[in-house]
Amino acid sequence: MLDIKYVVENTQAVKQALAGRNGEFPVDKAVELELKRRETIKEVETLKARRNSESAKVAQLKREKKNADDIIADMQKTGVRIKELDDILSSTEAELKELMLSIPNIPHSTTPFGKSDADNVEVRKWGEPTSFDFSPKPHWELGETLNLLDWPRAAKISGARFTVCRGAAARLERSVISLMLDLHTSNGYTEILPPYIVNRASMTATGQLPKFEEDAFALKNTDYFLIPTAEVPVTNLHRDEILSEDALPIKYCAYTACFRAEAGSAGRDTRGLIRQHQFDKVEIVRIERPENSYAALDEMVTHVESIVKELELPYRILRLCGGDISFTSALTYDFEVWSAAQKRWLEVSSVSNFETFQANRLKLRYRDADRKIQLAHTLNGS
Repeated sequence: MLDIKYVVENTQAVKQALAGRNGEFPVDKAVELELKRRETIKEVETLKARRNSESAKVAQLKREKKNADDIIADMQKTGVRIKELDDILSSTEAELKELMLSIPNIPHSTTPFGKSDADNVEVRKWGEPTSFDFSPKPHWELGETLNLLDWPRAAKISGARFTVCRGAAARLERSVISLMLDLHTSNGYTEILPPYIVNRASMTATGQLPKFEEDAFALKNTDYFLIPTAEVPVTNLHRDEILSEDALPIKYCAYTACFRAEAGSAGRDTRGLIRQHQFDKVEIVRIERPENSYAALDEMVTHVESIVKELELPYRILRLCGGDISFTSALTYDFEVWSAAQKRWLEVSSVSNFETFQANRLKLRYRDADRKIQLAHTLNGS
């Protein structure tokens, strides 16, 4: 979430920066509500100070056995007005919070301007797209032919967009997960095994709610959600905390199953493993001092890069444009690997710096060398 004080003081700059994203955002309305909130607080504080002063006068008049009825009547009117203003303040703050939760992060200055993935910029490439002297089968055909991937039985026990992996496919999945975790822990990340169910506060803090609620699996009659990514529970480990500067950086990695409803994706990648309701993912999460976060982002890119190189997969790295980065991100790099059967690049990883956007929602702070409390920067890579 953006800092409303910053938005008020830099309204035009914020609007100009957000123009690089797709959509219209209620920046002016948020500023209007914040100014109303400030004026309301000012009036309430003035009236409360006046009421306190009048109370002292009434007490003095009573001690002097003098009539204080006029002042008491005026105090009653003041109390009614304070109640009215408190109600106005409460509704204004609720509306402002809702609006601020709908405004995305400001793209970093190096984020390319663009409206769609066609405007993403290739940073570098490794290897050449694999080619064969025959037509390779797509993985969904190979999986069925070799009895490794079973969609009919997955559909029977669960529904569409689920898969049963069998034999070598299950072992391959487990092996790749272990490889990723081993490489990340060797690079200084602490392995975490978090819950796969989180509460609404956690989903809101990392930016999945309210914007992406239709893509989330909510548990009936509860305020719990199945996690869409390990980013949610792992980043929320330090929600509402003030860390010491010496504790930074914090580096975590985690394997989890992930669950997404994929609302609105009907007809897209319906075959195979590309767009499933349940899938496995390994995540790296970092909490950094602001001055170090972009060096950390570059380092995270190299950590992901080491994995795809280890697997000998031809890949390319893209810097995402403003119209394609996530709601919470300031700068994102995507990794894509070449699918020989589909003859296209497929995204396998995103590495992002959220700057203070998540930390402001999380109330994730640290105390700097001057003992001042600052918002940390959060980053993640999948």
